[in-house]
Amino acid sequence: MSTERLATVSRARSAIDTNKVVRNTYALLSLTLLFSALTAGVSMALNLPHPGLLITLVGYFGLLFLTSKLRNSVWGLVSVFALTGFMGLTLGPIISAYLTMFSNGAQLVAMALGGTGAIFLGLSGYALTTRKDFSFLGGFIMVGILVAFLAGIGAAIFSLPGLSLAVSAMFVLLMSALILWETSNLVNGGEDNYIMATVALYVSIYNLFTSLLHLLGAFAGEE
Repeated sequence: MSTERLATVSRARSAIDTNKVVRNTYALLSLTLLFSALTAGVSMALNLPHPGLLITLVGYFGLLFLTSKLRNSVWGLVSVFALTGFMGLTLGPIISAYLTMFSNGAQLVAMALGGTGAIFLGLSGYALTTRKDFSFLGGFIMVGILVAFLAGIGAAIFSLPGLSLAVSAMFVLLMSALILWETSNLVNGGEDNYIMATVALYVSIYNLFTSLLHLLGAFAGEE
């Protein structure tokens, strides 16, 4: 077999592998979003209190670390559902609070959900169809998330509503960039593990929704 033919076969196999990772990622993402919505609904039905910032962070980072360690085994699937289910449990009390605090709470939740879906579908569709390389966003995203994360903790500890709103706005931009970056990695072969790709996209959707909900509550909420 000639060198040119070998190269062609290699590219074809690479494209097939990439398409398989993309399909697996979006299939798993759909299931985890449904499971997260289920656990959020259970949390709301049982009127469970929010676990608090410390437990949320410990649970999130602990399950994220576990998922990363198990990403190449079947137990990685179990841990990713544990992670997204846990995040759903933390989301239920947040939604309940908005439904209780604002007379238009249901509208705010629907608007945040619709905005999240539109942003995710729009950015994912753009990255999937154009296949542009957004890898250059990686450093900006990592630094931005670290800064926003620390600022968010500071806003929560010292009760700074203005800073909290600024952090939410930052997260909307950062999570949008993360969607572009991760989707680009998927279609260009930079990410070959669908479990970790699912986690990245799920986290972007979760933070995008909560950030939009916070901003809508501040500017459009009717108490």
